[in-house]
Amino acid sequence: MTPGKGQDRLLRAIKEVAAGHYSNDIMELTGPEYPEDVRELAEAVSLMMIRIEAREQHLEQLFETIKLNTLNTVTAVADALGARDAYTEGHGERVGAYAERLAQRLRLDHREVEHIRVAGILHDIGKIGFSDKVFSSDETAFNEALLLEIRSHPQWGYDILKNLEFLGPVLEYVYCHHERMDGRGYPRGLMGDEIPLGGRILSVVDCFDAMTTNRPYQRGKTPQEALGILGTLAGETLDPDLVDSFIDEIESGGMEG
Repeated sequence: MTPGKGQDRLLRAIKEVAAGHYSNDIMELTGPEYPEDVRELAEAVSLMMIRIEAREQHLEQLFETIKLNTLNTVTAVADALGARDAYTEGHGERVGAYAERLAQRLRLDHREVEHIRVAGILHDIGKIGFSDKVFSSDETAFNEALLLEIRSHPQWGYDILKNLEFLGPVLEYVYCHHERMDGRGYPRGLMGDEIPLGGRILSVVDCFDAMTTNRPYQRGKTPQEALGILGTLAGETLDPDLVDSFIDEIESGGMEG
């Protein structure tokens, strides 16, 4: 191996490292068959590459810790709704669990299942902006102003979470969990496949948990009663395929909590 050829290969390897494409090619240039100057420079670049990789790994681990801490804080904010409204206590956790089960039944990949689970936990975080009048009113006392406030919570949830870029599609699922298949939902009037799958999943499981939860003005329905109502909502309001899959999931796996 002539010095010239060794130097050409070293230059190409250094350019690859500089571009962020780390490989073991440069390590091969530290062998005894290469000239001393090529070996020394290859060894120096190899050590530099190892240090950079170690630093990047450390930063990645640090970022994951920050993400986890931030998510825990946001989840705690969502859980705080239970202090204002007994109905919402545990609702996010149950919706998250139901959403996770339905996503798994659909054989979605692990990462997407996790996105949908987190979206279920956080889907009502926008309700933190509700006035006390909303929490103190029963279903028959809602006037137009209160209904407008209630319909604003997906937008408020979006606004709360929008700067947390690491949430990825979670943000969109929270934003559209009250959209309907017929386009008559809110806040954007999306219809059919315009609504992301994660949002359609949340719509189904959120509806089920709402129906099976006791409220001051209404006793929760039995699972079979609620599943029957889901069936009537399939098509216009809810995705019929998801309703069928969720019915199968509840009949085979039971309820949460």
